[in-house]
Amino acid sequence: MDNPHDDEQIAEIKKELETNGCAAAAAMIQTYLDEQDNVQLNIAITGECGSGKSTFVNAFRGIHNSDKKRAAPTGVTETTTDVTPYPHPKYPNVTLWDLPGVGTTKFPADKYLKLVEFERYDFFIIISADRFRENDVKFAQEIQKMKKKFYFVRSKIDHNIRDEKESQGSEFSEEKTLKEIREDCIQGLKGRVESPQVFLVASFKLHLYDFRLLEKTLEEELPAHKKNALLLALPNASLEIIIKKKEALQARTKYLAGMSALGAAVPVPGLSVAVDMFMIATTVKQYQVTFGLDSESLQHLAQTVGMPLDELRAVTTSPLAGKEISKDLIERIVSSSLAFLTLAAAEEGVRFLPFFGIPVAMTNSFLSTYQSLNMFLNMLAEDAQKVFEKALGLNTPV
Repeated sequence: MDNPHDDEQIAEIKKELETNGCAAAAAMIQTYLDEQDNVQLNIAITGECGSGKSTFVNAFRGIHNSDKKRAAPTGVTETTTDVTPYPHPKYPNVTLWDLPGVGTTKFPADKYLKLVEFERYDFFIIISADRFRENDVKFAQEIQKMKKKFYFVRSKIDHNIRDEKESQGSEFSEEKTLKEIREDCIQGLKGRVESPQVFLVASFKLHLYDFRLLEKTLEEELPAHKKNALLLALPNASLEIIIKKKEALQARTKYLAGMSALGAAVPVPGLSVAVDMFMIATTVKQYQVTFGLDSESLQHLAQTVGMPLDELRAVTTSPLAGKEISKDLIERIVSSSLAFLTLAAAEEGVRFLPFFGIPVAMTNSFLSTYQSLNMFLNMLAEDAQKVFEKALGLNTPV
């Protein structure tokens, strides 16, 4: 057991099982998983008019600017006039708040924190399309006083790179240009903001530049119970993010298998063990969405990279990507994979049995459910990596 919190949680479940029986222990697991799923994460996005706030909000949530119903409105004039929440379409417990620009008539700098309800947010991202302005610095100083985290994002970096490449011709160096932009931003903040962190981001090309570093920094600095909420809601901007998502989802499988074994496991005709197919189907749907392999996410990706949807689908090898996940589909796949499941479960899932105190009669149910979930997780994680590489023209093995 690598996670101390897991040790404590499983010990409590085991005690509940010994004291109050299987149904109570299964209910405790369900409550624990529900709590994990409902951890609230509130991210404030602020900056001056035209800085690219709304575009960043949309990109983070995997929504096109043209989506009139769900996108934060964008434009060359100030489009954010009120504090506006934008829940993540797949993970509604994660909300990005598009804040009006600092220093606008309705939100003057000296009253800004109070008017936007400062305490609501877990951290702040301050966005600028060029140098950070006086209002940005004042805002950061106030956040600093309140002991909350903030990060400077220099947006529209792809525009800068394009312009510099055109003006410098053969003398152009992308690495040098990025270094100069970053250092220029940091120098403008030094002495006024403590240890300023500046990340260079292109909202339409999150896989480039510093978005990966921003993600890593947020993950490291967030409280432990907030990390997974952030990670699962992130767009697939790197192979590393996909791998981290897989690890986060994998950490839950032992709980799901335990709940299935202790609760109302459903016998499946043709199988020698009881496997809760409804629970597995529901969980696989979550996997599919998290990895961006549901139909809507695949269509969005194809549109973003300008690639036919069929080309993205063609690189997937599982029967799950872009498909409607149903109990019948899951049952067919598990039935055809029974021999593999039994062998793999004996090697991997059995180590969790002593910690949960699963009754001997329920061992097969636990192991089969555990390994079924891992099989589907591996399928979708592999497909997500292939789709990511195809979309970006990569050939790097993972």
